Amino acid sequence: MEIVNLEAGRLAAYCCEQIRRLIPFGDETEFGLVEKHLPEALQRLDHCVSNVAIWKAGRFDILHSSQYCIFLYYLSNTIWKQEKATAICTKLFLLNKQLNAIDVFYEIEMPEIFFIGHSVGIVLAKATYGNHLVLYQNSTVGKNNGVAPVIEDGVILYPNTAVIGGSRVRERSIIAQGVSVINRDTEPKRIVYQGAENTLVFRESRRDILSDFFRSV
Repeated sequence: MEIVNLEAGRLAAYCCEQIRRLIPFGDETEFGLVEKHLPEALQRLDHCVSNVAIWKAGRFDILHSSQYCIFLYYLSNTIWKQEKATAICTKLFLLNKQLNAIDVFYEIEMPEIFFIGHSVGIVLAKATYGNHLVLYQNSTVGKNNGVAPVIEDGVILYPNTAVIGGSRVRERSIIAQGVSVINRDTEPKRIVYQGAENTLVFRESRRDILSDFFRSV
């Protein structure tokens, strides 16, 4: 994978230096895990970026905030799955939160392919996330009484949306801006609007909006 705006061999050191400056704790004993698991994290990122229609395949720009946001998640999640190293994973999570204003914990299983339009204000609980997920600013996925939603493949969450509790967002559902889905199911392949008295209204899309975001969906 081509890395833009930084020499590839400096990426691990760059991440660690960001942690030093923004989360200045003295313990650096797990910093070596960043370099150790960087190849796998970049492989996961490459697969994701190469499937996003508006991004150039095989190219990672560290100054592209959405790409860097996804990279930090993959790096923290990879280290967590391979090492269960809480300290460095927490620092990478906090770094992502400080740089990109996103709350995506390293234990969460995000899909292989997803797109972040703008990361500011996104909060993601430990829910089930399907592939080809689209997230925009201030979108929230949260639990209710310990119950987490299920989000199927090809879901779009536009700005200021919320999916809470025992909800199932069906395949290729599009949650329109400002809509809250709380303990409810959506209809597949429909745009979801807010109706009267917190009801949901489902309408058919006139075109395949998901193809604007991803290749081969």
